[in-house]
Amino acid sequence: MAQRLHIISNLAIVAAMSACGQSSETHFAFKREAGALIDTSSFGAANRSNMAYMTGEQQWTYDLSQRFSSEVMTTVNFAFNSAILDGGARDTLREQARWIRQFPEVRFRVYGHTDKVGSDRYNKSLGLQRAHAVVNYLNSQGISRSRLEAVVSFGERQPLIVTEGRERRNRRTVTEVSGFVPGHTNVLDGNYAQVVYREYVRSAEPASGLSSDAASSVGDSVGDS
Repeated sequence: MAQRLHIISNLAIVAAMSACGQSSETHFAFKREAGALIDTSSFGAANRSNMAYMTGEQQWTYDLSQRFSSEVMTTVNFAFNSAILDGGARDTLREQARWIRQFPEVRFRVYGHTDKVGSDRYNKSLGLQRAHAVVNYLNSQGISRSRLEAVVSFGERQPLIVTEGRERRNRRTVTEVSGFVPGHTNVLDGNYAQVVYREYVRSAEPASGLSSDAASSVGDSVGDS
């Protein structure tokens, strides 16, 4: 009986290890790299990720990123083998800077990309140069470097257009919302109440259709009751 239990125990361990291996392979097969919309590279940082969800930072990061990408162009493109910002790129980055200045509590990441021409090592270096060029320009527009908290290069690994040749659309940087500035005065208790409230004040209209003065009077009377 003891030998039989030992065999069953060993089989269970092998099955568990096999399942873990398959789960790990599945995770890496479907894990999306950062630099497309939101940085999802939280594997190995479960506590930080859980805290972001519990405090609301994860959802606000996602919502602000969606808003950022809908209101301004988040991508600039480059000439072949170049990290120089042309006139169009500078125009786009000035628009980005104007948007970023609305949210002093928010951090951003800039991801550099290249096309497939050249070695992986060279392209990672070139992508990083492009990301630095964007960070430097945003800094020249009044955005603190402390808010551009990470500069990451993905080289040739995330093409928009799958091709082995030259492709301008793949030679790009992407600017994304990455989170909130730790300890900022507008961020209360990890709930980001001031950010929420400010955006509410800017956008809210009285649901009843009353004028602002009438709505204020109604609010006052309710508060006095």
